[in-house]
Amino acid sequence: MLSKRIITSSILIIVAILSVVNNWIFVIVVSALIILGLWEFFGLVEKKGIHIYKYFGVVIGAIIPLSIYFRFELTKNWELLFIVLALLFIFLLQFTRRETSDALSGISTTLFGVLYVAWFFSFLIKVKLLPFGSGLLAFILLVTKLGDIGAYLVGTKWGRRALIARISPKKSIEGAVGGLVFSILAAVASKPLLPNHTIFSYWRLVLVGAFFGVVGQLGDLSESLIKRDCQVKDTGRFLPGLGGVLDMMDSLLFTAPAFYFYMSSILTSR
Repeated sequence: MLSKRIITSSILIIVAILSVVNNWIFVIVVSALIILGLWEFFGLVEKKGIHIYKYFGVVIGAIIPLSIYFRFELTKNWELLFIVLALLFIFLLQFTRRETSDALSGISTTLFGVLYVAWFFSFLIKVKLLPFGSGLLAFILLVTKLGDIGAYLVGTKWGRRALIARISPKKSIEGAVGGLVFSILAAVASKPLLPNHTIFSYWRLVLVGAFFGVVGQLGDLSESLIKRDCQVKDTGRFLPGLGGVLDMMDSLLFTAPAFYFYMSSILTSR
């Protein structure tokens, strides 16, 4: 298992580096991860016996990152219009069903999957499209994923006290602290990746690392809650040694949107 984890992680690191430096590889990778992540999410929901619109949700989820990357906007608030249209279409699909049982569950879960997986993860593209986007993208990837690695390493060796046992029995307080320290160290070490004209002192980077470290762990816990509800250990087996694609994406689903809005406010205020 450890060897599989190391090999898979090494491949993901190489893909991440190529994605940071090449826009086409980046958008293809993000789109592929969204499609696979949505497929896993809808698979979990189906195990609970909820009728969802899996294929429609996957198609809509694949369109979102492409529309953002190619800056396709019918209106100023195109994303909101897109969500409204998607919801209306899901209702139309529901009208074609003979049964109306669990209609609310199916409609809301389908839309939630699109927003949670596709829209949230697509904020990585928004980060990449910001000024100095490649450096910013590398920064949030390092802070988030090194936090995950730190939580795993420290939790595996020294974890004793459960963080929230009813959600994830294997996550420990020690692991959470270790992940937070790793995120802070990653933020401080990644200072050269940030725009030169921003006012990021080392103390500010400590706070930034701590904040996004916490946000990333909340994303991890949120996905653990979903898996707990669906009574599964991993969301899938696409990544040998690591589990599913959604298991790998979970922390970034929260840090990517938060980091985008944070950096947007800084870049536009200067």
